[in-house]
Amino acid sequence: MAKINLLPWRDAKRERSKREFFWNVGISVLCAGLGVVVVFLMLDTSLNNQASRNSYLQTHIDRLNTEVKEIAHLKAAREQLIDRMTIIQGLQGNRPVIVRIFDQFVETLPDGVYYTRLKRSNESVEIDGTAESNNRVSSLMRRLDASDWFFNPNLTSVVANPAFGDQANNFGLTVSLVTPGKVSEDEE
Repeated sequence: MAKINLLPWRDAKRERSKREFFWNVGISVLCAGLGVVVVFLMLDTSLNNQASRNSYLQTHIDRLNTEVKEIAHLKAAREQLIDRMTIIQGLQGNRPVIVRIFDQFVETLPDGVYYTRLKRSNESVEIDGTAESNNRVSSLMRRLDASDWFFNPNLTSVVANPAFGDQANNFGLTVSLVTPGKVSEDEE
């Protein structure tokens, strides 16, 4: 019988199979490594793109925040200007009122009565003066009450003042002010 040695053929085949296996493993590891690198590069690019988008948005947000602050500042300045305009319009509208009030004080002043002090506080006036008699003070109070600019005269004090005569008195009274236009508006 012929002796056939099959071992070397098997050894050669085994060596070839090992080489193919290692090549396949190497190629697989290389492909896996390339795949990891490609995925890493894609993720890195994606992160960089997102970071640039975020920075773009942040710069626009900051710009809008400064514009909002400017708008708030402008609104505050506008409110201040409106308040000033309202005050100025009120002063312009009330400018002739004080003249009318003094004119009414003169018109309601009876003979024999003299004012020594007028003090306005809000919507009332304190009047100090001297009168030749109590009847003159009563006449003054009736005239003030009949005026369109005054109402509710209230006598606060009466003190004798013999320096101006036997019946002369120093008096103090308060009277409330009203603008005739405001009374008609309030009544409507």
